[in-house]
Amino acid sequence: MVQIIQTQTVNITYIKEKFGLQLAESDQFFTEWFENLPEITTQEKQTLDRVKTNYLSLVERRPISEEMVKMVVLAPLLDLAGFYRSPFDIETEKSIEITLEDAGEIFRGRIDVLVIKQQFWLLVIESKSAGFSLLTAIPQALAYMLSNPDPKRPGFGLVLNGSDFIFLKLTKQNPPIYAFSDEFTLLKRENELYKVLSILKKLSQILIE
Repeated sequence: MVQIIQTQTVNITYIKEKFGLQLAESDQFFTEWFENLPEITTQEKQTLDRVKTNYLSLVERRPISEEMVKMVVLAPLLDLAGFYRSPFDIETEKSIEITLEDAGEIFRGRIDVLVIKQQFWLLVIESKSAGFSLLTAIPQALAYMLSNPDPKRPGFGLVLNGSDFIFLKLTKQNPPIYAFSDEFTLLKRENELYKVLSILKKLSQILIE
């Protein structure tokens, strides 16, 4: 009998065992998050300052849901990065399914936000409610990235909970290899949304070029 596995229930050990996934040993595997990042404008910084202020103001007064995180934090970032405009396309709640015939298992889930260019999955975004640990979101995002239909090009991911952000990279070689960035947070005096936007812009440049 085939067993259905929901991606949100898996941990990183399970993903590694089932798909042979390995953590990259070299820092040079994922340089896109720190090398030759584009500058952001004064106007963009002002917008990001407002995003940070809005989020921190809300979180002081009420629990912040996943949908609120998408609206208050994620949507402005995608807009400033240019992902709502050609040549990119956006899908939400994208259903995915990975079949492991030897194990008799099917992994199913829904990607919160997917940025696409000509059927290439550029960026898989998994958002969580405020206070949700990103460590538990990373395995889910990696499972989605493994279902990328283009095995020849690296895929990227972003997990966030409103205040914290981690970028991911995965290549579907044999074995598949992944790495993740430093964690960026809004809980510092410096607005680290500047760096998050700069990385998003770098990823958009990679695909356009």
